[in-house]
Amino acid sequence: MKVTLERNHLLKSLGHVHRVVERRNTYPILANVLLRAADGRLDLRATDLDIEVTESVPAMVATAGTTTVPAHTLYEIVRKLADGAEVRLESEGGEQLQLTSGRSRFHLACLSPDSFPDLKSGVFTHTFALPAPVLRELIERTQFAISNEETRYYLNGIYLHALEAGGEPILRAVATDGHRMARAETGAPEGSRGMPGVIVPKKTVSEVQKLLEGAEGEVTVEVSDTKIRFSLDGVVLLSKLIEGTFPDYERVTPKNNDKEMNVDRAAFATAVDRVSTIASDRGGKAVKLSMKDGSLELSVTNPDHGTASEELPVAFEPDSFEIGFNARYLLDIVAQIRSENAVFLFNDAGSPTLVREAGDARALYVLMPMRV
Repeated sequence: MKVTLERNHLLKSLGHVHRVVERRNTYPILANVLLRAADGRLDLRATDLDIEVTESVPAMVATAGTTTVPAHTLYEIVRKLADGAEVRLESEGGEQLQLTSGRSRFHLACLSPDSFPDLKSGVFTHTFALPAPVLRELIERTQFAISNEETRYYLNGIYLHALEAGGEPILRAVATDGHRMARAETGAPEGSRGMPGVIVPKKTVSEVQKLLEGAEGEVTVEVSDTKIRFSLDGVVLLSKLIEGTFPDYERVTPKNNDKEMNVDRAAFATAVDRVSTIASDRGGKAVKLSMKDGSLELSVTNPDHGTASEELPVAFEPDSFEIGFNARYLLDIVAQIRSENAVFLFNDAGSPTLVREAGDARALYVLMPMRV
């Protein structure tokens, strides 16, 4: 193989593909990136056996060929080369790859591409496209609620599914860790109707989120019972799905919460953050909300450090009400509210609370209370 290309193009592609490579691998080949030069392109591919990322960049190919080299090492070398530099990659015999750029020369050990795994895509039953900012918003509004508990593996991702709500077809993303739930939706793109509900793993969600940063084009999404594939601007991310049944989130979504509180989102978040400074981690960072006569008092009691309280004006219909929450969970949810005011819908102090934006039902959050 003998190929020449621009350093910035190579660095951008390596930035996409090397992230899926685990630094500790049982199989040495999984630490490598596959390089294939042919037809004026250099294809790069990396995998951890659950996710596979492929990208193609323009290159001057003098001799076509294929090899694999350590992904993180190659990325670090190219990252440290001069901006705009020309990079030449040469390999003969398959044992070493020589990288030359200006006065710099590196020799990297190669492994045979014959043993590089191929994450077979299979047959995709549903294909649809949606704007990158829309998919990015679905992910941003839900990914914080993904569970890290390995025993409940079916909660370790975002549940993406199509359904009809209010007579309209929608595409909905849901995540929960059992303490809180995040739900966001958009109009169903053409081709998504009838797709199976799938659980997209947390690592895949994170990688897709990085690919979508700053992107404005359309993302093509392909879904089967076991795999999902995202394609954007020449980057293709193929991932296995989590096998399992996502819980019936509609069953735990409150339907009769009639105590409504409207509060300034920014002032509320700042106040919660302030009073929770003295909250005990052992006590679950508990903060108590007490509403009475158009005022909200946020208070924290810590036997080891003392107490803290702060008052805010709110719109609240009942005479008085008290409830407690985990401060960190509360802040995570309020951070997703885009409107000036956050709307809280309560039932009683022991029942789940609904949180949503004022005048926008596309995103909905459920938070379990704490005893305080």
